[in-house]
Amino acid sequence: MKTRDEEALLSHIATLLGSPEHAGNPLRDALQDLYQQHCEQREQVQRLINISDRYQLLAMEARQVTQARYEDSLRRQRKLSRISDGYQALMRDRNRALHQASTHDPLTDLPNRRMISERLEALVNERRGFTLALLDIDHFKLINDCHGHDVGDRLLVAITRTLSTTLRDYDLCARWGGEEFLLLLANTDLDEAQPIVERLRACLADVTICTGDQKLSVTISAGLSQHRFGEPHQATIKRADQALLDAKRAGRNRCLSNIS
Repeated sequence: MKTRDEEALLSHIATLLGSPEHAGNPLRDALQDLYQQHCEQREQVQRLINISDRYQLLAMEARQVTQARYEDSLRRQRKLSRISDGYQALMRDRNRALHQASTHDPLTDLPNRRMISERLEALVNERRGFTLALLDIDHFKLINDCHGHDVGDRLLVAITRTLSTTLRDYDLCARWGGEEFLLLLANTDLDEAQPIVERLRACLADVTICTGDQKLSVTISAGLSQHRFGEPHQATIKRADQALLDAKRAGRNRCLSNIS
């Protein structure tokens, strides 16, 4: 940008060069050339300034466009991250639900046959001792037939609550099927298991549910067997099942052991 003094000087020079009285001055041509060169340089500088201004304007617009694109990309990335996080959380919840469904009984929420079988297999491989107790609700079919399956389900849930609160923390109770439950008494021999199961039977006999004006209660038959090192867990279960069958044949509402 030209200053006020520079404008005045250039105006004065232009006046001198245009005045006829200085036409023969020997310095006129040199001053004319210098003045013309200055004007051309000034025009070049102005063009460079204009180019620089346009470049800076374009650069600023480009930065604004880039910033807008970056912010838009960042918003999309955050949105995708939220969607991804939500999807992963959904998948974790679904996987947990699938795992729960595959390892637990839907009615009682007890471990199912698959889960306790895997646990038994692990104990056998680790060569750890245990005793199994197979429990069966006496005459459960009559409850379903006389009062309906809804009442039978309520009774199963009530029994489950008692089983869960009566057993030791390190014992495992699973719903084996129908009205049967399998107890895994880890690090427990047959002599220790017998009073545990007898006490449990007494607690289960006190379980009652109301249906209409009736109170229903049941008794439990149980069969026990101690694992023998080297045998598969299925053999231990089979002997517990035989002991349970013997208890039923002996009149039910009792606990028998298989020591053969």
